[in-house]
Amino acid sequence: MATKNITRILLALVAIAFFYGCSKDALDYKDYLDGKEKIYPGFPEKVTASPGNYRIKLTWKASPDPSVSRYMIYWNNAQDSLALQAPDRSVTNVSVIISNLVEYNYSFTIYSFDKAGNKSVPVQINNVKVYGDSYKTSLTNRFLVTSAPYQLDDNGITLQFERPDTINIGTEIRYTYKDGTVRQAKLGPDANSIRLADYKVGTKVYFRSSYVPVQSAIDTFYTAGFDSLSNIMVPVDKSLFKPLKLTNDVGTYSSETSLSKLWNGNKAPTGYPDIFHSDDNTPLPHHFTFDMGKQVANLAQFEIIGRDCCNNPTKFEIWGIADLTGAQTQSPADSPGWTAESNGRGWKLLKTVERSDDGSAPFKVAFPDGLPTVRYIRIRVISVASGDAYYSNISEVSFWNK
Repeated sequence: MATKNITRILLALVAIAFFYGCSKDALDYKDYLDGKEKIYPGFPEKVTASPGNYRIKLTWKASPDPSVSRYMIYWNNAQDSLALQAPDRSVTNVSVIISNLVEYNYSFTIYSFDKAGNKSVPVQINNVKVYGDSYKTSLTNRFLVTSAPYQLDDNGITLQFERPDTINIGTEIRYTYKDGTVRQAKLGPDANSIRLADYKVGTKVYFRSSYVPVQSAIDTFYTAGFDSLSNIMVPVDKSLFKPLKLTNDVGTYSSETSLSKLWNGNKAPTGYPDIFHSDDNTPLPHHFTFDMGKQVANLAQFEIIGRDCCNNPTKFEIWGIADLTGAQTQSPADSPGWTAESNGRGWKLLKTVERSDDGSAPFKVAFPDGLPTVRYIRIRVISVASGDAYYSNISEVSFWNK
């Protein structure tokens, strides 16, 4: 019985000691907080940053705490700040754009506050990149395919671009329509070519590309300016072409195979009689001459299409001159002195062409830069694919200038 009483007394003493110990800790806590309970309003969650042009957009999930009345955002080691009133409780996401920044990596700290001035624990988002002129100067317009930047047809032009090598948004294209008005088109980042219908042949085409540094960016960045596709090769108007018959020019096989068949619009090898067919009175090398109808500057390209079977030129020379006064050569085309006489009379060798196939398919060659203005063209055929000593056959010739 005595043992039980002693046990009860000991338990009572422990309880008293525990009570006073807890009371002292609680009082110490109150003293540390100046007698007030510390309150932390709900903090922003899921903060994201979207970069822009000298600005940034911060977005976060609004705190569910109904006591939150405003948010404060700090950066530059708290030297700069921005206050934002908390939105209506029905708004679940909060966003703000901070402008007038410099191109730099930033860290932002966000607090929520209640009306009593209590603030939440800090929420930080670090290494936020802001973009500006340095980024813009690194951008270039999309590159055109060097080997074939465009293709002209009867109704327009098709531009060929290389694939973009960064986050390209699009390429704006400005061009002159056939009625003289300026029009716009847009090439998307996933497309490598664009056709401009009813493009006015000979006019410049301008293009400018746009980019974003990251997919979440709020601003689109443009290159410094438009590049232009100038010096576009323009087909020389073959409706002005006229046959000539100068001294020692080769004749034609028949009236059906005259020189005019060289510019009747063939797009592929054709057969007799829809061809130029030389006669058999003048051996190779032989030449023929025609008038382009007007003086043409900056010849850039030539195309020849052979016959569908035989006697197609595989080696020939293209000569040109602006005025025929005193230009008629007297030496036969197979004479050793023919070249010297041609040069002496003002003819200019524009291009020597050699092809290794059978000479039938359309075959383009580029003229060198710096050629003189010419009006009259002379083609001196040196050899043909069939090896014939007299005949040469051609379905079509075409010229382009810049």
